[in-house]
Amino acid sequence: MQHTRRMLNPLLSGLRNLPARGATTTTAAAPAKVEKTVNTVTILGRVGADPQLRGSQEHPVVTFSVATHTNYKYENGDWAQRTDWHRVVVFKPNLRDTVLEYLKKGQRTMVQGKITYGEITDQQGNQKTSTSIIADDVLFFRDANN
Repeated sequence: MQHTRRMLNPLLSGLRNLPARGATTTTAAAPAKVEKTVNTVTILGRVGADPQLRGSQEHPVVTFSVATHTNYKYENGDWAQRTDWHRVVVFKPNLRDTVLEYLKKGQRTMVQGKITYGEITDQQGNQKTSTSIIADDVLFFRDANN
């Protein structure tokens, strides 16, 4: 676990400090006109694996994945289903602890938060883009048969 933390700490701190893809960070005086923007996402799906605690003791983060799917019909009448996987990160202390303790693989969940983009350098030095949902709220659902 300690080895994993040492490897992930620079990645996570770098991810938090990176501007979104195509975004710029400025430190100039406040703009004359402040424009309202919105970055919200809501997903409803199933948890792909039990949440994991990552990061360092100073900057802990819980990560988990959520699967959502879309059903569609081909012109010949056949049905197909496409599954999308979403990476969710939780920084809020109370929410982080609750997710880690109670959210389990296969459980239905709804996540509300904001989407963020960044780059991660792997062990071979290759840069990969990363897309994550930073959770503001996570709702837990129990199946009817549980």
